[in-house]
Amino acid sequence: MKLSKKAEYALRALLAMARAPAGTNFSIHDLATGEHIPLKFLEQILLALRNGGLLRSKRGVGGGYQLQKPAAQISLREIIQLMDGPFEPVACSAAVDKPGLSCACGVPGGCGLGHAFAGLRNEVDAWLTATTLEGVLALEKKPETLSFDI
Repeated sequence: MKLSKKAEYALRALLAMARAPAGTNFSIHDLATGEHIPLKFLEQILLALRNGGLLRSKRGVGGGYQLQKPAAQISLREIIQLMDGPFEPVACSAAVDKPGLSCACGVPGGCGLGHAFAGLRNEVDAWLTATTLEGVLALEKKPETLSFDI
């Protein structure tokens, strides 16, 4: 299971924005250059993030994109779902939580494989929901400063 490039680039762009002081405007060009993301692809991603309520934009001189809410309130799940849709490891897992729906195998309520992967889906969704941009930034190592106190 792998994230799409679209989701990965969205995460990288939002993390770059979260590292800066609140209210900082980011131009598409600066983000694309700084994060090594193709410009045209980033334009589509930022538009989807804005339409999804994670970014706001301002036109004109000094304009650009800003986070709509604090990094502590933006979960990885929100971002990934906007880019890739809900996480369903196998088609059969979708039938588990929906009464009357048969899985791709034809088993009403989901087959054993569907149930197993529904558990994985639930675990992944819970982790993605609990993990925020702020949490990811906290994992980044800060450069250690040398102290020469005597």
